[in-house]
Amino acid sequence: MALFKKKQNHEISLSDIQLPEHIGIIMDGNGRWAKKRGLPRSAGHTAGAQTFRKIARYCSDIGIKYLTVYAFSTENWRRPKEEVNALMRLFKDYLQEAIRDFKDDSIVLRFIGNRNAFSPELLSLMNENEEESCEREGMVLNIAMNYGGRAELVTAIQDIAKQVENGALKPDEIDETLVSDHLYTKGQPDPDLIIRPSGENRTSNFLLWQSAYAEYVIMDVLWPDFTQQDLDRALIEYAKRNRRFGGV
Repeated sequence: MALFKKKQNHEISLSDIQLPEHIGIIMDGNGRWAKKRGLPRSAGHTAGAQTFRKIARYCSDIGIKYLTVYAFSTENWRRPKEEVNALMRLFKDYLQEAIRDFKDDSIVLRFIGNRNAFSPELLSLMNENEEESCEREGMVLNIAMNYGGRAELVTAIQDIAKQVENGALKPDEIDETLVSDHLYTKGQPDPDLIIRPSGENRTSNFLLWQSAYAEYVIMDVLWPDFTQQDLDRALIEYAKRNRRFGGV
């Protein structure tokens, strides 16, 4: 993965290109953003949450159909307790805000990942947001919380194995479509573009199956500093790629 350095591009605009249908974003760099400013890591997460709100609405406004953001991974529970608690408070604030402020938006909210570890209060807010937004017809916003690509595949394999054990499915009937239909993103197209701010060159266990042919754009900007112009640059870079999907 090549690092896409920040520079101005005056030759191409969004009106000149075909936008991806599905974008994934690894919202990385909150902690380093706070450390550079001598602030606690929780301050970086707060700033990152504000960026998320702006970018999600911008994606909706420009016509992106699906946006999946990596908010909290299965590995993030290993972080210091005070940081995890601060993140849970942020999630609560966001979910309460989304019920109030997204009611006039066309955005459909979905939460992907294993919900079993979250508090009953957070689970109730997730369910309420999904129910409130399910009839909308705009962009689908997947928020990955307690999400891990390997864990997602394990869950899918376990579900399929139960069907085989019960005699409802034969092993030779298992194909890629069946696996996809047992993932959290069932019924959605695979991501065309995955953006990782912060300059790190890792997939970090994000959409491992779904991103098999996604284009990655790694950007040298920490997530709290990520702007609409940075997203535009990533979209323009994506449009320049020759997507062959294993062909010539």
